[in-house]
Amino acid sequence: MKKNMSGTDRIIRLVVAAVLGYLYFSGTVTGTLGIVLAVVAAVFVLTSLVGFCPLYTLFGMSTNPTKKA
Repeated sequence: MKKNMSGTDRIIRLVVAAVLGYLYFSGTVTGTLGIVLAVVAAVFVLTSLVGFCPLYTLFGMSTNPTKKA
């Protein structure tokens, strides 16, 4: 897997995941919506740690700046 996420993209995803996780674990968002948001937060954390987003590949996107030699 080639990294397709920039550092800024990864940080934004981690911040959003932290907010979603807080909303879920504090009980602000419950039920089915809470579970969906918790799963989205987990996916954001995973993709941020790996630096690869499968959806970016499907749409042919990349936020990772490539270094040209």
